[in-house]
Amino acid sequence: MPSVKKLQLSFSGGEVTPEFFGRADDSKYQSGLASCRNFIVKPQGPVENRAGFGFVREVKDSAKRTRLIAFTYSTTQTMVIELGAGYFRFHTQGATLLAGSPAAYDAGHAYVIGDLVSDAGANYYCTAPTTGNAPPDVSYWYLLPASGEYEAPNPFAEADLFDIHYVQSADVLTLVHPNYPPCELRRLGATQWVLQDISFTPGIAAPAAPTVTAAGSSGAAINHYYVVTAMDADNVRESPASTAGSVSSNLFQTGCTNTIAWATVTGASRYNVYKQQGGLYGYIGQTDGLSIVDDNISPDMSKTPPIYETVFDGPGKYPAAVSYFEQRRCFAGTTNKPQNLWMTKSATESDMSYSLPVKADDRIAFRVAAREANTVRHIVPLSQLLVLTSSAEWAIVPINSDAITPDTTSVRPQSYVGASNVQPVIVNNTLLYSAARGGHARELAYNWQASGFVTGDLSLRAPHLFDTYRIVDMAYAKAPIPLVWMVSTSGDLLGLTYVPEQQVGAWHRHDTDGAFESCAVVAENEEDVLYCIIRRSVNGQEVRYVERMASRYITSPDNAFFVDSGMTYAGAPAKTISGLDHLEGKEVSILADGGVHPRQVVTDGSIHLEHEASVVQVGLPITAELATLPIAMQIDSAFGQGRPKNINQVWLRVFQSSGIFVGPSLDRLTEAKQRTDEPYGSAPALKTEEIAIRTTPSWSDGGQVYVRQSDPLPLTVVALTVEVALGG
Repeated sequence: MPSVKKLQLSFSGGEVTPEFFGRADDSKYQSGLASCRNFIVKPQGPVENRAGFGFVREVKDSAKRTRLIAFTYSTTQTMVIELGAGYFRFHTQGATLLAGSPAAYDAGHAYVIGDLVSDAGANYYCTAPTTGNAPPDVSYWYLLPASGEYEAPNPFAEADLFDIHYVQSADVLTLVHPNYPPCELRRLGATQWVLQDISFTPGIAAPAAPTVTAAGSSGAAINHYYVVTAMDADNVRESPASTAGSVSSNLFQTGCTNTIAWATVTGASRYNVYKQQGGLYGYIGQTDGLSIVDDNISPDMSKTPPIYETVFDGPGKYPAAVSYFEQRRCFAGTTNKPQNLWMTKSATESDMSYSLPVKADDRIAFRVAAREANTVRHIVPLSQLLVLTSSAEWAIVPINSDAITPDTTSVRPQSYVGASNVQPVIVNNTLLYSAARGGHARELAYNWQASGFVTGDLSLRAPHLFDTYRIVDMAYAKAPIPLVWMVSTSGDLLGLTYVPEQQVGAWHRHDTDGAFESCAVVAENEEDVLYCIIRRSVNGQEVRYVERMASRYITSPDNAFFVDSGMTYAGAPAKTISGLDHLEGKEVSILADGGVHPRQVVTDGSIHLEHEASVVQVGLPITAELATLPIAMQIDSAFGQGRPKNINQVWLRVFQSSGIFVGPSLDRLTEAKQRTDEPYGSAPALKTEEIAIRTTPSWSDGGQVYVRQSDPLPLTVVALTVEVALGG
């Protein structure tokens, strides 16, 4: 029977739905995959099995759902916040924050990032350089998994955790939820975190009513009314106006004056004085004293006392969305006013004051007038301010101005899809979010041809990953691979390799012995690192673990980390590896000095190797599998459809790989023999070459190829060539 060769140069199409198998005409077909399980699609086209997750710590209460939030304090200090019912915990570099620094240190040594110091049975990890001849600063040290941790309290209930929206500015994390007053988690120090409600009052009291006296007045007199405001210590925030003080005098008479006096206000640096004219109060002067003289000063009616609107002051009035835009903090979506949006006074965090007449830097407040009820769920700052509601996407744009002000604001609809409550992510200048209904992932980006923002369905070719499920959490990693991570109610972790400027959007799915529940990404060293909360069943108990994805950068086989909930032993050669209590009763994969050891069951927190090893990776097994799409070649008018096919041989071009199984189905796999001239007892070398595998003959209608990696070893498939025999 005739046979032909077919080459798949790229896998950048990612996993596609079985409903797509007949679309050989689609541009993504030749680079797509029928299955991409625990493999990551790289933007250049190859696929690599994902790195494993290292165990960090069990959450405080495994009986309750818990969430992760990223926090970036500086380029060298980032944290993942464990947001639980009633508490915050803090993790970084695979470690958990503990109040204190190691007492045992070398006073003459300048510590650098990554240094470890052991003290009283605990290991401390250095996260920032220290100065020689000085004790390590407490803010530089984090406890590696052991006993003890630092916590900060919060009022949030378990049921509300995943509906909390947040935004960070410097060392302040703003959190909002419609059932709670808006609040700030402030980092005062490495082990000083304080959660406090946001005060929208000026922070300085209004002066008491001024006393006004006239001098040199005679003849016809009129009433003059004055109010006074106090400026705070920074001369930034202005108090509400005092009650009016008045006097009857004739200021048009030569020599007549009115003296306005008031009592001291605690914390005030200066005072502003306003005089009434035409029903409003206009500015006549400022002083750091307690009185001012009016000798018929004409009030400046362009500057009037601030008026403070009472906002977010009770149930039904708390916002559900928050962000920053053009030097203003923005809030939206209260229960009583679901379509309203509030923006603070320019260059302030919580000043909700305005003046009459309105000034450009006053607070902004308006309602999105829509055809149907739209609860504002997200506020997203791109080149324009975007507002995502439950049934539409809107752009807030200025009219006849470069900036949004109270009298230049315009609200324009961009599309009518709607967003779910999952916090979106921004990739370059594109917004990715979960649709309000159907669970699909969507992108929203500016399109110059449409003169507005256009949304598209990123799940179009892979709806099987989303239909009947919901996305519950999202995170974005920029380096080394641009990846959007999404946690699904299926328990899977969905990955999207996303480079929109190159039209790369490839889906892959990841599972583990358990269910993914939350995710967050922070920068650590030179990579963006994924942290997840994973629900597992261990020793008959349901537990929830914080776990951290290891780096995929491999310098030698012994530092390959391809196990989940894993731990690393590095030290003197040993046969017994302990400290595995979190995996009690579980069967684990073992990589010892780069070689795969038989799987074992953890007993009393330990395993026993057949041979001593110095570097051992132990954790739950990961099975990575990929399957090609049914073969479609232009060998006849039907692209080879309707003809049985048999895969005779497969050539895999791989990069730094080992432990490869290939076949025509998952139950008929053949191992690629890789050991060549390595010394007996040593681990096989990682291969970077084209490997030929003669597969078990099997006729089928699709001629698909399956690749599996079930050992704790790396596998990167660069290209795949098959020799396929065609039946009549």
